[in-house]
Amino acid sequence: MEAFKSIVSSRFSIYNSLFLDLPFQNISRTGNFLPLLQMACEEGYAKGLNPEEIITQFFNDYYPGSSSDLKFDFLFRVIQYIERQVVLFDSIEDSSFEQINNLRGKGSVPALLLRADAEGKNEALKKALEDFSIRVVLTAHPTQFYPGHVLAILTDMEEAIRKNDLAQINLLLQQLGKTGFINKQKPTPFDEAVSLCWYLENVFYHSAPAIISQFMQGLSIPLESWKNNRLITIGFWPGGDRDGNPFVTTDITLQVVQRLRQGILRNYYQDVRQLKRRFTFEGVEVLIQQIERKLYNTLYGSDGYTHPDQLLLDLESARTLIVQKHDSLFVDLLEKFIVKVRAFGFHFASLDIRQDGRKLETVLRAVLKASGEEANVFSPSQDHDKVTALLAANPNMSAFKPEDEFVNETLASIRAIGTIQQQNGEQGCHRYIISNCQSAFHIMEVFQLSRWMLEKDGALTLDIVPLFETIDDLAHARSVMEEVYQIPAYREHLARRSNKQTIMLGFSDGTKDGGYLRANWSIFRAKESLTEVSRKFGITALFFDGRGGPPARGGGNTHDFYASLGDSIEDGEVQVTIQGQTISSNFGKVASCQYNLEQLLSAGVEGRVFGYAANHFSEAEKKLLDELADAGYRAYLDLKLDPKFVPYLERVTPLPFFGDTNIGSRPVKRSSGEGLKFEDLRAIPFVGTWAQMKQNIPGFYGVGSALQELKGKGKWAELKSLYQRSLFFRSLMGNSMMSLTKSFYPATAYLVKDPEFGSLWQKMFNEYQLTQKFILDLSGMPDLMENNPSIRESIRLRERIVLPLITVQQYSLMQLRGQKDKDHDTLYRKLIIRCMFGIINAARNSA
Repeated sequence: MEAFKSIVSSRFSIYNSLFLDLPFQNISRTGNFLPLLQMACEEGYAKGLNPEEIITQFFNDYYPGSSSDLKFDFLFRVIQYIERQVVLFDSIEDSSFEQINNLRGKGSVPALLLRADAEGKNEALKKALEDFSIRVVLTAHPTQFYPGHVLAILTDMEEAIRKNDLAQINLLLQQLGKTGFINKQKPTPFDEAVSLCWYLENVFYHSAPAIISQFMQGLSIPLESWKNNRLITIGFWPGGDRDGNPFVTTDITLQVVQRLRQGILRNYYQDVRQLKRRFTFEGVEVLIQQIERKLYNTLYGSDGYTHPDQLLLDLESARTLIVQKHDSLFVDLLEKFIVKVRAFGFHFASLDIRQDGRKLETVLRAVLKASGEEANVFSPSQDHDKVTALLAANPNMSAFKPEDEFVNETLASIRAIGTIQQQNGEQGCHRYIISNCQSAFHIMEVFQLSRWMLEKDGALTLDIVPLFETIDDLAHARSVMEEVYQIPAYREHLARRSNKQTIMLGFSDGTKDGGYLRANWSIFRAKESLTEVSRKFGITALFFDGRGGPPARGGGNTHDFYASLGDSIEDGEVQVTIQGQTISSNFGKVASCQYNLEQLLSAGVEGRVFGYAANHFSEAEKKLLDELADAGYRAYLDLKLDPKFVPYLERVTPLPFFGDTNIGSRPVKRSSGEGLKFEDLRAIPFVGTWAQMKQNIPGFYGVGSALQELKGKGKWAELKSLYQRSLFFRSLMGNSMMSLTKSFYPATAYLVKDPEFGSLWQKMFNEYQLTQKFILDLSGMPDLMENNPSIRESIRLRERIVLPLITVQQYSLMQLRGQKDKDHDTLYRKLIIRCMFGIINAARNSA
């Protein structure tokens, strides 16, 4: 923590002072009064004042007799000032990444290689790397509150801070002062894709191949012997994720894959131009010039490469010449480029197509109805009989040209998969994800629609991926897959797909549905059960985790979760979604991206190389965690089913304002009807709302009650023993600690006196206190996150920076609810929305 303070905290204090000298109207006045407002908030909450009392007293003390216009003007300037302070803090922390984190420490590739060598496990590591893979999937989920132009400034600011270039820092701060932090319009799905392409082209393109090169060098594996070109793959959802987003069309899907292709070809072209500067010797120079010309033609003209294998053939020819005739001079540069081409092909990232299983049933009905076969398939009462009838159906081609716009668009999206594979190769798009998958029939409807439209020579080059999200769906996942595995046509399909079945599990909706403990443990149990049933049928299950940024959505320290899984869970691949804030904060720079990719990779292979003994749960321990999860689930249900729970979200919190932030193309809720239904509420605004309120309910609620219940049953010693022994359990509790650390209940304590919601707030606060008490007792720590002092200090400083924003937002919510100043309702609404950006950005992984 001392290193963090000296590196980050002190630099922030120094650079923060530059704000006062910026040439903007009233900035000096705002900067001088902001510390007074911050102090007023801290002292006010300590005295038990509410946000309205704090703001009113501040104006009475420092702006006596001022007009409403002057007060609002000051509050908006405070928001602008703090927004830019957060950017500065982000930049300082990012620029210090290598100093704060040990890039050669636990979980890194150098540490893995060192351990393997020390324990005589080099051959075991080589074998593990032959077929292991990590797949990070970039999604367009609306959790990135920085607009693209602000992210660009943040990148430049980080570079200037690394160089301690005060003049450049000052200029960038001036630019920030004149740059808006809010999108005037919602981005289109294509806009979202272009934003994420920046990370592919500038970050992943460099960091992922660098890891492969480290392994090749560390294990003395020559280029021709390295066969696993899928060690690190990138997935992509913008332009393919149709679940609840009516703005994703087939035209946009095809535009996105074209943009991905252009991006990787541009990167190749730039690299080859750099290689040309080194390879100036006889024979090689001509080859490199030919490669450069062909890449240019592939990008902008004709007579170029149609397949990456053609490019690789030319590169191998150049490599052979360099080795045979030029003493391998600079061959390492060429080999690093070959590694990139092998890894990224012409597709760069694999686009996934996703749609809700219930919507797909509507599409299937329309097709079968047009061919007169709907009754044959849907009249049987049993799914088994429906599947049999579906596999026997044979609709004519006219059935695939419906008049219904949604049906036609969905069919076109399936047809587009074939187009993409023809253009970018099979890896360009080879997965169809079924959200809300609730039955074997949901899987088979996609299977059969795809066969009718895409199958060639009896082969379907598509992986069908069921997504199980709710607690009930997770519980039934085994029976669904067991039924599917017994369908001969599907088994034949899996045999052609190397007997591998990808299964996606959703943390976000699971937590929203069943609470933190129940969701995480249900997913663990589901993985065990799905592994067992898949192995029974000779299938290898590949688990794809739908995780968000915060612990409540499967985020937090995910590396420890993967490292903690035993051999009862299939571990051939680590697949995980990376979203919004998490992309920019954890994967936004080459160093941080490489560090986090290495952490995921090491966590996935360590068990295979060094054994799983420490990660094995006994049956007694599983029953103990079953009991704990059940107790947490009951406590969470007691809150979720409280008749005031949904009205509290709708009328007390900033939830209704999420749709006005213009951060994503996707609607806030799944249905378009009036009023809020809990089941239609998306997990991101649900979790993000609790982060705005500094209550963080989804990240801890039920944990304290569950621990207390088991302690009352005399099982405390068992829990403490399990905590000491199990990395999984420690990770589960540790991530909940992060949610508690980011909570600040004094900001909403005024609600305890509310006649309608007072008892609900008290219930939530009681659970917060209970969870903190029992987690500290369980861990033996004197304070939350005592074992992560740098992260804890970062959270403390960030929360202190935005405390005035939290106060202003609550103050504005109070004014709107109380209808105390109706003439200024529009301004209060704007204050609430503007505060949302700073609060979320400061937390980095709250949505």
